[in-house]
Amino acid sequence: MSDTTHDGAIAMSPTPSPDDGLSPAQLAAKYGLSVSGARPGLFEYVRQLWGRRHFILAFSQAKLTAQYSQAKLGQLWQVATPLLNALVYFLIFGLILEANRGMPTSIYVPFLVTGVFVFTFTQSSVMAGVRAIAGNLGLVRALHFPRASLPVSFALQQLQQLLFSMIVLVVIVVAFGSFPTWSWFLVLPALALQFVFNTGLALIMARLGSKTPDLAQLMPFVMRTWMYASGVMFSIPIMLADRPAWIADVLMYNPAAIYMDLVRFALIDGYGSANLPSHVWAAGLGWAALIGCAGFVYFWKAEERYGRG
Repeated sequence: MSDTTHDGAIAMSPTPSPDDGLSPAQLAAKYGLSVSGARPGLFEYVRQLWGRRHFILAFSQAKLTAQYSQAKLGQLWQVATPLLNALVYFLIFGLILEANRGMPTSIYVPFLVTGVFVFTFTQSSVMAGVRAIAGNLGLVRALHFPRASLPVSFALQQLQQLLFSMIVLVVIVVAFGSFPTWSWFLVLPALALQFVFNTGLALIMARLGSKTPDLAQLMPFVMRTWMYASGVMFSIPIMLADRPAWIADVLMYNPAAIYMDLVRFALIDGYGSANLPSHVWAAGLGWAALIGCAGFVYFWKAEERYGRG
């Protein structure tokens, strides 16, 4: 089709394009384009995260090695720090305040050290999770990878640190008269459940901490309160024997107390099932499944927003 202008010249009208009239979104859909950095589907995200498993492990090991690289004792601080905390708690709660409440020393010392080591696992995972994104913005902005790799890696780092501490814990438990039995193998599923729980919690805190860096200043107070409410230094049913039963039940079913008591039950002779709440393994599994899945989905929902703004 052509038109004749006023001076006799012939002007050609443009040929209509099949893309004329399409919006940018329709054009992108037509040619298979996607938004850079867009959040993948949940199952695709899991697949990508599994594909980065070697990076997650290597990153956690590198962080663990570098953690005490400037200290003269080096990696010994992985064990010395929670052990010194246990010693302080024993002096204050065991000797001065008599928080053992009739519990013999052969049980109370392993009870206390186990509680400190196991709770430190959760505490360190939470604190590392808060800083997982905010403290690694250079890495987040420079490379494309599933951001969940960072909090998962930090939780794995704390698990490796706990395993070093378990060597000392075993020595202490044996020194106070609890020798290896088949029940010691129960430590493995107990710590596996706690790791899933801690990872979910680290994912939740990583998303919150990415937008609110000041959360890192608040969390030590929250964790200290949680520690005192979880029976790290004392037996909850013994200490609260003269209080309404529901108070002890609430504290005993909190996840930190459950995972500590599962490890204590596995390792310490004389710390029998009477010290545990009913259906404790089901409760431990429930907490791990709930927080692990909820934390993962909650973190994934904001995947495209990490490192921006």
